[in-house]
Amino acid sequence: MRITADFHIHSRFSRACSKELTLPSIAQTCAVRGIDVCVTGDFTHPVWRKEISEQLVERAEGVYELQASTPSGSPSRMEGEQGNMTRFLLGTELSCIYKHNGKTRRVHHLVIAPSLQAIDRIIATLEKQGRNLKADGRPILGLPSKDLLELCLTADERTLVIPAHAWTPWFAIFGSESGYDSIEECFEDLAPHVLAVETGLSSDPPMNWRCSQLDRVALVSSSDAHSLQKLGREATVLDVEALTFTNVREAIRNGAPARYDARNANRIVQTIEFFPEEGKYHADGHRVCNVRCTPRETKRWNACCPQCKKPMTVGVCSRVDKLADREGGFIPPRAPSYTSIVPLIEVIMEAFAVKSLTSRVRACYDTLTTNIGNEFHVLLDAPLADIARVAPPEVTEAIRRVRAHELDIAPGYDGEFGTVRIFSDAHPRPAAQQRVLL
Repeated sequence: MRITADFHIHSRFSRACSKELTLPSIAQTCAVRGIDVCVTGDFTHPVWRKEISEQLVERAEGVYELQASTPSGSPSRMEGEQGNMTRFLLGTELSCIYKHNGKTRRVHHLVIAPSLQAIDRIIATLEKQGRNLKADGRPILGLPSKDLLELCLTADERTLVIPAHAWTPWFAIFGSESGYDSIEECFEDLAPHVLAVETGLSSDPPMNWRCSQLDRVALVSSSDAHSLQKLGREATVLDVEALTFTNVREAIRNGAPARYDARNANRIVQTIEFFPEEGKYHADGHRVCNVRCTPRETKRWNACCPQCKKPMTVGVCSRVDKLADREGGFIPPRAPSYTSIVPLIEVIMEAFAVKSLTSRVRACYDTLTTNIGNEFHVLLDAPLADIARVAPPEVTEAIRRVRAHELDIAPGYDGEFGTVRIFSDAHPRPAAQQRVLL
C-alpha cells in the first residue's frame, strides 16, 4: 500500500495558527491534497487532547480516523479494508530550550507515538515536571533533547522522536544559531534511537546527502502547516504492507540510505519537497538592509552585513556547507528519490497573473481536483492532455514548467520567503497567453 504522509502540522491551539485547524477540516483538506495520513499535531495541549479522544477512533494499530458521527468532508484516495478516510497518527512538535556544553540550545522535535496510552504517559511526566502544556500547542520545555528522547522511550519504546526542520537557524538540531554539529552531540548515547530527521522547507535531500553522518537516518519531509492552506506543501511517500504505526515506523527506519532496500515491504519511496530556495532561511542575509548572500560572500564578510556591519542570519546553505564532507551532487546509492513542487493554488495564481485567491483561481482549483484527482496527482502524475481538457492553457503550461523545473527563484533569507516565478523574462509566457491576459 502506497501512502502519502504529513508528519508535522499544528492545531488551532498553537501560536500563530489558524482557527480553522480542527480535526474534521484537517481531514477534509488532506483528502483534497492527496495526504492519506496526517499527524494530529499538538497532542500535549489539554483541550486538543480531549478532542482527539472525542473525535477520533482507532481503526488499526496506532492509526486513527474521524468517528462516523463527526463531519469529515471528502474521502481520500485510500480504499479497501482500510476504508476511505484520511487517517491520523498521534504526533506533535515540542520545543526544547536549554543549556548544554556551555551554549544555549533551541531545538524543536517531532514526537509520533503509537497509542493514546503512550501520549498520556508523556503528558503525565511533563506535567509532573511542572511543564506548562496549556499555553501553547507547541509547548516550550526547559528540557534537554536527550532527556526528551528518554522520556518518550520510557512512555513507549516505539515512540519516534525526529529533529524538526533540522537546519533552521534558530530552532533546529543543526541550526547555525543554537544547534549542534551532529546527532550524537545532541543525543549522546541515545543517538541510535533517532531514526530520521526532517529536512525542513529550506533544505532538500541533495543538500542533506552532502553530510555522510546522515546516511544512517531517514530524511522525511512535512508541511509544518500553521493553516489549512499549507497542509502538504511537503510530504513523505511510503510503501507499507498495511497501514499500522509499526509499519510506518519500520518504513521510516528502512528509509535511511545505509539500510535502504527497495525490496523492503515497508520503506520510504520518495519525499515531496518545497523548492528549498523558496524557504525563508535558505540563503544568508540581513532582512533590514535587504542583503542576501552566498556562503562564499558570507565568509568574505565574516558573517556581518556589508551595509550596517551587524551580524547576518547564517542560513541553511552555509550551514550545510560547513558540516558537509561531500561535494554537491553526491547521491547515496540507495537513497529514496524526491520531487519538488509548487502548491497548485500558487501555480494557478501565477498562470492567471494575480496575487490573491480570486474566485476564478478557486474555481479552477476545484475543477482540477474534482475532475482530475487530488492536488498531488494533478501536480505530479496526471497527463497534461487530461489537464488541458478542463483547465485553461496557461494553467496547463504552468504545471508543465513546474514539472520541468523551468523556474526563476530568488532565494529566501533571514525570515523572508523566497519567490518562485513560473513566467518571467527568462521564461516568458507564450505569445498567445500574453494576448489572452491583456
